[in-house]
Amino acid sequence: MVLFARRVADLAAVYDALQGRDPADDFQADKASERTGNLLERGLEGLRCARLGGYFTTWCDDDARAAVDRVAHALGADSELQFADAALARSAAFIISASEGGNQYLTDLRHSPERFEPHSRERLLAGAMIPSAWYLQAQRFRRHARQAMKSLFSQADVLIAPATPCSATPIGAEEMVINGQPLPVRASMGMLTQPISFLGLPVVTVPLRTASGKPIGLQLIAAPFNEQACLRAARALEAMGITDARVAESAA
Repeated sequence: MVLFARRVADLAAVYDALQGRDPADDFQADKASERTGNLLERGLEGLRCARLGGYFTTWCDDDARAAVDRVAHALGADSELQFADAALARSAAFIISASEGGNQYLTDLRHSPERFEPHSRERLLAGAMIPSAWYLQAQRFRRHARQAMKSLFSQADVLIAPATPCSATPIGAEEMVINGQPLPVRASMGMLTQPISFLGLPVVTVPLRTASGKPIGLQLIAAPFNEQACLRAARALEAMGITDARVAESAA
């Protein structure tokens, strides 16, 4: 589930409204609702914040690192933690999402391929051909990775990482250079969120501006069912004037 809002209070309000058991959803956790909106003004009280290092500082540019530095300083995040399997987690996320997406649309791909945009059709077909053994191994790895992340949350309540390797790229850009390597924009822009999202962790991505005025996002990551922690951290940054969710000026 992905929610968008211009203010943290609005985000919390929508999240709280969506909470509750859905008897038609067999995959939903059987957990009581925990309201978050009334906790936002507690700020950083009792919250331990830390940076995610390693993979998350290697595969980003100077703008992203500067944004992390700014947010980490504001949140009092003096320590840096390592998710050693982040690169493998990204690979596993690719396998799972591609396989599930391809198989979900396989019937339509076979009988009505012309209904799909060419790039999407190729990606879905490739996913449908992933061996089942790869998919099962990726699911096994996901269980391992969840345990690894669980150990990090024994040391911090909120983890800070870039949401994208760089700030917004020009419309139509096909390539970006990260860590000295040219990378395709389409396939690589999610390389810092994929290792996190496939673990099912709650994340608030906050908007900032780089020194040149370009938008960039930072992830505030919390343990499962601890949404209030990342929402409170986001609200604290908002109150300090660090986040920037201004409306883009019209080109007209």
